Amino acid sequence: MFNEWFGLVFVIVNFILLLVCYRLFGKTGLFVWIGFSTVLANLQVIKTIEIFGLTATLGNAMYGSAFLVTDILNEKYGKDDAKKAVWLGFFTLLTMTIIMQMVLLFKPHEIDFAQEHLSAIFGILPRIALGSLAAYLVSQFADVYIFSYLRNKFPTDGQFWIRNNGSTMLSQLLDTIVFTSIAFLGVYPFNEWIQIFITTYLLKFIIAILDTPFGYIAKRFPAKP
Repeated sequence: MFNEWFGLVFVIVNFILLLVCYRLFGKTGLFVWIGFSTVLANLQVIKTIEIFGLTATLGNAMYGSAFLVTDILNEKYGKDDAKKAVWLGFFTLLTMTIIMQMVLLFKPHEIDFAQEHLSAIFGILPRIALGSLAAYLVSQFADVYIFSYLRNKFPTDGQFWIRNNGSTMLSQLLDTIVFTSIAFLGVYPFNEWIQIFITTYLLKFIIAILDTPFGYIAKRFPAKP
């Protein structure tokens, strides 16, 4: 049960650090968080674990925190700032992919020990990189627009949980469909692809629920620029 309990602690720590970043640095901190969370999530996804008897990858907690950031920006600063954050995260992820692929092309020195390890981490298949970039862009913009729509339908502070959970759960569903389809459909048998899709989305669904209290806490912070 270590992974299950430690996973819960890990999710909470991620969201606490996000709140600290926002509290200390205001809106700038949220933009910074978007940038490095997209990078860290795509590094963590390489590691496979077993949780609740299912095979899963890491990265869901950090990736989920990026959706909370766009919801906070949308709620407190408006849709334009949320969209700006989405483009910032996309550019950061694209830049990391391009730069690190170029790094791998350098011929290592005979005493180098890092090339093999860097290749294992960053030598990803092109379709996986494409899947990650496409899924991020589609799902994050969906999150921004769904949140804005729900804010018009459910505008009160007490209904923030509807805006937050509704936008995140629907956009994470899109994210999972796009990524697993591009990265794995046709690579694995269809029944295995279905299992990957279901387990990945279930974890994202749980994390979306867990982030709601942290969203309410962030709403209480002063809207610093």
